[in-house]
Amino acid sequence: MPQQPPPDRRRPSALGARPASATASESKIRLTAFFALVLIVAYLITGFGVFSLILLADFALRAFNKAPYSPLAFLAGKTATALKLPAKPVYMPPKRFAARVGFVFCLAITILHFIDMEISATLLGFVIGSFAALESLAGFCAGCYVYNAWARLRAHMKQS
Repeated sequence: MPQQPPPDRRRPSALGARPASATASESKIRLTAFFALVLIVAYLITGFGVFSLILLADFALRAFNKAPYSPLAFLAGKTATALKLPAKPVYMPPKRFAARVGFVFCLAITILHFIDMEISATLLGFVIGSFAALESLAGFCAGCYVYNAWARLRAHMKQS
């Protein structure tokens, strides 16, 4: 029988409790961000638009509840299993919000790339690359902080 991951002992967000179905492995999420970072760096070095298209598709899958079909998430899951990384659960809605922000960035990068606005696409590539590096290397999810601030604001406005 597989061992159950430990319960998430962090405070729930302003949106409420953390049901088990709304969690995922932190190791897998950080590895997914690392693989996204690799593709972003590949795009920045080579300027090949195919990298931005792959990232766009992958962010779309993860942002819109199709993460099981995400090639980067699949690769991250296999890598986490092979390396026997811990399956510490994290609350998914903030991560999904961050993936949606990443999708918007990748959409902008892809459009800018294909209309020959390479400098703008490169600048946005550096921004999203920085966020992917923060998530994968330091475990800092900037989009999650924005999500939680937004959730607290919404909760505060409902109380007023």
